[in-house]
Amino acid sequence: MKSAIIGFPRVGKLRELKFASEKYFNGEITEENLNAAGKELRSEHWQLQKNAGIDYIPSNDFSFYDGMLDATVLLNAVPQAYRNLKLSGHGTYFSMARGFQGVQGDVKAFAMKKWFNTNYHYMVPELYDDTDIKLSGNKPFDEYAEAKAMGIETKPVIIGAFTFLKLAKYNGGKHADDFMEDMIQAYRDILERFDKLGAEWLQFDEPALVTDLSREDTARFVKLYTEILKEKKKTKVLLQTYFGDVRDCYNEIAALDFDGIGLDFLEGKKTLELVKTNGFPESKILFAGVVNGKNIWKCDYKKTIGLLSEIGKYAKHVVVSTSCSLLHVPYTLENETKLESGVREHFSFAKEKLGELHELSILAERDDFDALDQYRNNRKVFEADRLYADKKVQADVSALSEEDFRRKVDRKEREQLQKTEFKLPLLPTTTIGSFPQTQEVKKNRSCFRKGDIDQVEYDRQVFAFIEGCIKKQEDLGLDVLVHGEFERNDMVEFFGENLAGYVFTQKAWVQSYGTRCVKPPIIFGDVRRIRPITVKYSDYAQSLTRKPVKGMLTGPVTILNWSFPREDVSLKEMAYQIGIAIREEVCDLEKAGIRIIQIDEAALKEKLPIRREEWYSEYLDWAIPAFRLCHSKVKPETQIHTHMCYSEFEEIVKDIDNMDADVISFEASRSRLTIIDALKANNFETEVGPGVYDIHSPRIPAVEEIVQALHKMLEKIDRNKLWVNPDCGLKTRGMPETEASLRNLVKAAEIVRKQL
Repeated sequence: MKSAIIGFPRVGKLRELKFASEKYFNGEITEENLNAAGKELRSEHWQLQKNAGIDYIPSNDFSFYDGMLDATVLLNAVPQAYRNLKLSGHGTYFSMARGFQGVQGDVKAFAMKKWFNTNYHYMVPELYDDTDIKLSGNKPFDEYAEAKAMGIETKPVIIGAFTFLKLAKYNGGKHADDFMEDMIQAYRDILERFDKLGAEWLQFDEPALVTDLSREDTARFVKLYTEILKEKKKTKVLLQTYFGDVRDCYNEIAALDFDGIGLDFLEGKKTLELVKTNGFPESKILFAGVVNGKNIWKCDYKKTIGLLSEIGKYAKHVVVSTSCSLLHVPYTLENETKLESGVREHFSFAKEKLGELHELSILAERDDFDALDQYRNNRKVFEADRLYADKKVQADVSALSEEDFRRKVDRKEREQLQKTEFKLPLLPTTTIGSFPQTQEVKKNRSCFRKGDIDQVEYDRQVFAFIEGCIKKQEDLGLDVLVHGEFERNDMVEFFGENLAGYVFTQKAWVQSYGTRCVKPPIIFGDVRRIRPITVKYSDYAQSLTRKPVKGMLTGPVTILNWSFPREDVSLKEMAYQIGIAIREEVCDLEKAGIRIIQIDEAALKEKLPIRREEWYSEYLDWAIPAFRLCHSKVKPETQIHTHMCYSEFEEIVKDIDNMDADVISFEASRSRLTIIDALKANNFETEVGPGVYDIHSPRIPAVEEIVQALHKMLEKIDRNKLWVNPDCGLKTRGMPETEASLRNLVKAAEIVRKQL
């Protein structure tokens, strides 16, 4: 049996791509230097896969920022506003990713959204009526040739035509069907180019096929590929799906002239049933996604070989593959030297998954697989006892009652009590939480982790940073302050370090978007709070000012969704365990005199099932209560905030309102404030702060720009319920641009107040 992967992590073993890109942004290296860094990474990744024995190695899975953005360039879909800047190739590319502000012009970045049910973010293509879709660019062809020159045959990976049209934003009168003919021709041209280059396989990624499809969607998909595949010659075409099953179009896929079909047998709940019920064409190869591309646990060979055996009853030609791209897991376990052996043996990162695929490709063809060392070693791991079981935690979850999920005073009454308590002006101004992580802040944390300074000296420095942050906010005139989060490097890992049941890695970085990488902690056992986590920092910050300072916490659903979860207990169980731990922290903050507490649920939408029929039973029925669990015990005068970002929330606005927070801030600037229409339509009760500017772009918003945004919000939102804030935390920004942006934010709020 042969082996394949769908894609490989781009950032490098030690985040080499991130650092090279940031040097390029800062003008420290040239475009040529950046290209050389990319080439070196690609070469390393291809050679690694070849050495591991992978048969189908992808190319063009590498990107300097995002695959959807790469496809936008490839298809000539760069909007005119970005072309008008007349920047270099990379300059235009990054202006779409990050925005641009200079003598050549001022443009905002593309909207950024979650990539299906992952923590990766993609750049949303923007199609206008004058967009001329056609093949334009050489990246995938150059990278295929690059690998070929190394003696490595790859299968180039291209975002599929259906998914591209499905995820694009349409600005004008045209919609997907109006671009169909041009898309068909562009993809025919792509296929022809690879055929001339001698490519054996071409992979079209179509994850949108696992979503709920209408009849029109299915017809559009069939039309696209019926026409595209008419031009197929020697190059074989693989249709690759992931993140779910293709129940709405399985037979249509099977009937089309694909040479291979990639199906997800892990997240695809009905995939095996579809294959059993409908069969699989004998002339096609089934790329079976049976090794988890989204989690870091070692593959259970017993289960997987059994699954492959079952698949083999219905498909004549099977390739063992990952369930999705390995983009979503860290690079390698080789960097992790501090994990206990009893813990480390349970994990498998991207490089290790290559080895698993190769071993499975051998074991699956042997009748005596259970006698081989690879199989026996794997069984030892799964038969060993797991660490970190906590009977008290399990009992606490079992004892939860309805009272643990409900505040005693309803929101409307709380709103009036809180307005009396805080006496804030109309359109109160605040920030989301974090302030820029300067070199001094990072150095302090690094010295502490290395043992160069003790906890006392570390906290002394943190308190100094907090003092400066409070003074800065008072000088800027913000109404509700934050302490700046200088004690934490990450909104999830920091909390995990104070929770039993978690384990942590040193360098297990995963790309979130562009140059932003995160290091998700791992839930290994039952979770409980070890000690107060944030109280001393919030308490100190509040002692420095008469203005309210928000206590800043991360909510249980986001902690869960931005961790690598266990596979032996339910997500609900883990969420409630974390929720109890966060509730303890909330109550301690309130006892310390913190009157506004923000419990961020930035990732609430992230794990919402792709299929609508599973939204409640599989997720929302426990995710919303998990948040309510955190704040159910506080006084009615204590104001609970939350924050959400980079997803489409319109369809679950009522559920968000049911979280029973007092104030919620949304990322809204990149999505052009579309959330406010849904808030109006659903009679949203919670006070709300749609972000007035994009903090993921280095550009500084003008006062008038923010004024216009506020006027647009006030058309749909009651003036007594509107807050003014950026759309996310400020940790990734520099201090000068942060100060300038916040000064403009405060000025804009003052102007609009006077107009009301």
